[in-house]
This record gives sequence, C-alpha cells and structure tokens, in this order.
Amino acid sequence: TDPEVSTRKKTFAEVQTERLDQAERTVLIKCPSKLNEKKLLQYLSSHGNVKSHFFFENRGINALIEFSEKSSIASLQDAVGIPSASEHHVVPFKSRLFTFTLKNPVSQRVEETPLHLSPQCHIPVKDLIEKLCLADSISSQMYIVLNEHQLTEENIKLRFLACSLVRDFTCAYFPDSTVKPFGSSVNMFGKLGSDVDMFLDFCDTGKQATKMKKGPFEMEYQMKRLPSERLATQRILSVIGDCLDNFGPGCANVQKILNARCPLVKFSHQPTGFQCDLSVSNSIAIRSSELLYIYGCLDSRVRALVFTVRCWARVHGLTNSAPGTWITNFSLTMMVMFFLQRRSPPIIPTLDQLKELADEKDKHIIGGYDCSFVSDLRKIKPTKNTETLDVLLCEFFEYFGNFDFRRNSLNLRKGKEVNKPESSPLYIWNPFEQDLNISKNVNQPQLEKFIAMARESAWILQKEDKTQQMINKEPWGLAALLIPFGKSNSSKMKNRMKGIGSETIRSLLDSLKLNNANSQQKAVGK
Repeated sequence: TDPEVSTRKKTFAEVQTERLDQAERTVLIKCPSKLNEKKLLQYLSSHGNVKSHFFFENRGINALIEFSEKSSIASLQDAVGIPSASEHHVVPFKSRLFTFTLKNPVSQRVEETPLHLSPQCHIPVKDLIEKLCLADSISSQMYIVLNEHQLTEENIKLRFLACSLVRDFTCAYFPDSTVKPFGSSVNMFGKLGSDVDMFLDFCDTGKQATKMKKGPFEMEYQMKRLPSERLATQRILSVIGDCLDNFGPGCANVQKILNARCPLVKFSHQPTGFQCDLSVSNSIAIRSSELLYIYGCLDSRVRALVFTVRCWARVHGLTNSAPGTWITNFSLTMMVMFFLQRRSPPIIPTLDQLKELADEKDKHIIGGYDCSFVSDLRKIKPTKNTETLDVLLCEFFEYFGNFDFRRNSLNLRKGKEVNKPESSPLYIWNPFEQDLNISKNVNQPQLEKFIAMARESAWILQKEDKTQQMINKEPWGLAALLIPFGKSNSSKMKNRMKGIGSETIRSLLDSLKLNNANSQQKAVGK
C-alpha cells in the first residue's frame, strides 16, 4: 500500500477497499482436531505465498488462510477433490470452503503443538466483573470492557469473507456486483457475536451513465424494466436467496423477508458462524456507518464510553437483541455521541461542522437528503477536552438522568437540544433523513426505566468509596454498575436501594405537590 496512507488514519473507503480485496484472496478450511499446523501451511504454500492465517473454533477447528495472490486460490481449487457422493448427492458448486483431512492420521501425529485459537465471542459478564475488579481506575475498567467486546482483526476478516463468499453467487448473475458489510461490522462499534449486515451493490450503474455522454451518439444496455425499484430489489433478493438456499455450502435457515420496509434475506452462515442479513444497497446506511467510523477514530474515549454504556444497558435489560419498545444499540450510541458533542469543550464535532469541512469528492446527496461530510480525518482538529473517562461516565448518567425528554430532542447535526417536533417519548433526529426519529420505537415505560437506571448509576458512582470496597473485595466502579441493581446480597447495595427508593419517592411527591399547586393556580386563574 501507499506509504503515505499507512502513516495516517485511513479513510473509511480505503479500509473497506483493502478489506474486500483481502477477502477475495482468502479461503476457509475445516481442519481435523489433531492438526499439524506446519504441514498444512507447507501444503498450502505449494499453491502460493500465505500472507496471513489464523485458527478458530466453530463446530470443530477452522483455518482462515489469506494468500498474497488471488491466483493461488485457482491453483488450490484445481488440486481439490469433490466429496464422494456415497450417502448424499452433492451440488457441484466449487466455493472457497474446503475440508482438510489426514489420510493416515496415526503416522502424521508428530510434534503436536497446541493451536492458538482466536476467540470469536466475548467473555460472560461474570468473568468480566472479576477482571474489572482488578483494574486500578474506572477509565482502565472501561478500556477492559472495550477490549473484551470489540471486534478483533480476525473476526473482521471473517465478516468480510462471509460477504465475499455471498458475492461469488451474486457475480454469477451480476458480474460487477459487490457484497459489502455495513453497520456494526465496519463502523468501529461492532461487538463480538453480533450479526453481519451486508448489502448487494451494483456500483457501476452510476458510472456507466456518465461514460457515454461524450461523442455524437449514445449506446446503452437493454435491460428488463420493472414498475418500481422496490420490485426490482425484491426479485433480485428472491433469486439470490434461492441460490444460497439451494446451492450455498453451509447456508442454512434462509428466510426471505421481502415485504419488510427494507426487503432482506436472513440466513445463518455456518462455516463462519455468523447470522447474516442481506439487503440491496442502502446508501444512507453506509453514510451512517462512515459517520460513526469517523467519530470512533477521532478520540479513544468515544469507543470506550459507547461500549461501556451499551454493556451497562444490556445487563439491566434496557436493550434487547429482539426488536421491541426498548432503546436500540444504535439509539444508545447516538445518545453517547450527542453527549460528547455537548461537553465543554466538545469532544467530537457536530455533523454540520463535519459538513463544512467537506470538499467536492465528499458531496453526497441521496434521495434528496444532504449526506455530505468530510472523509479525510486529518482535516478535523483534535479536541482540547481532557476529561477522564471516570468523569465522562458519571456525567453521562447525570446528563440523561436529568434530561428534559418531555420537551427536548437530540439533534446531532447541530449538537443541540431542540424542541420535539412530535410527541414520541424519546426523539433522536436521524442525522441524514431529517424527518425521521431513529428512536420512534421506544415507549414511555422503557424511557423511564432508562432514566431511573441512569440516576441510580450516577448516584452509585458519586457515593462510592473505592478504597474501602477494594479492601472488602467488593465490586467497585464500573463493576458495581454491571451487577443488576437489587440482585446483590451486599447490605451496602440494599442501603443504596433504600436511598434511591426514598429519593425517587420524595421527588415524585415533590412533583405531585408542584402539579397540584399548578392546577390550583389554573383553577384560581379561570
């Protein structure tokens, strides 16, 4: 790669291009449990240089092998046999998924060194809390949460490979199509174990249109015409879904959900172990992914705070992987971004500020919405804010525990609290489609639960005596926030709960008195 690129933070597009290219040169091999790593690599090297590899556990041992040259894959495919059809008849689709077996395992069991397996899921909360108790500050606890949950280099490679393997099918129909991940797989806020959102892109259609404008004549493809883009999307996804279902090695539980607002195909990709959602190009979703990528790159505190708040929300049942009336991870992430824009001085810029820095190549108008913002991270001035994560976590809970949700909404374009345009309990403006509320699904009880938990957490962090808790070997700092409140046996927690309860009741009584006084005044005024 270009040395200039490798010394600076790469742009979102550069990272995507590099990863997609990497995935094209990659194969996945199911290995026997007793494997001699050296022998396998020796065999593979006869087809070309192996640039990188790792092993992981998923229904047995698997190896992801990245070659330096794409031609090595063709060479390997030429040497690979087709499984014998003794019990089942096979669908003769030759993919980049292979099974490696030893012909006579006994003679080959030499100098077995245990394989290093890359973890593909995060540790349970119980183990996490134990690790957190050993840290020396809330900041370092938050970085532990980030390190335990964030996507690893290996997991990201596996995600791009899953997309690349789906692309092998779409290319049969649309040779210049690409399949790219979007959302949490690429925006730097993905958690180990999360689904892979991928979309099918026909990136050349726009470029094609400009090609023929020069010269005295015009030439264009004859293509099937359909009454709407939606119908075209449904037809394409229906056929690709059938392909994966009928011919895709390891593609199981394929569901075509074509009448959804955004038609998609859901399937489970067993070789990589991912649940996948495939849709057709959604440019605005890509812009959201890039915006979060930029925010995540600007300051290391951004990701540490987001991962911590999301972990906290999950433990307390504020978020849920099933759709419903609770706050989504995306909404929660946007709440953290808004909070960071509101700090003094701000830790991240507003979207309008990023738009002012955009040049010609950053201009994106999608479906009438202006989605332009700067892509070169060097143009964004670093923040002068030096607050620690200890302070930021407590302030986050304080800020939203006392936010006037009844009157105000969160606008990330302006970085301001603005009057709510309609009465949804929680209103977070979609940064691009300005007439949409990304948290429209959240109901009043869920918002109230969030507010109560935020207040309680701020209270715990402020009242805490860290040294005493460490001496007593009690969970402290972030660890104390990750124990479901009221579930702990420690008398301290019970006392806290009493405090919280009586405070909450007192504030409710106060507000009742206030309301009462107001209604009496109104009555007098009539």
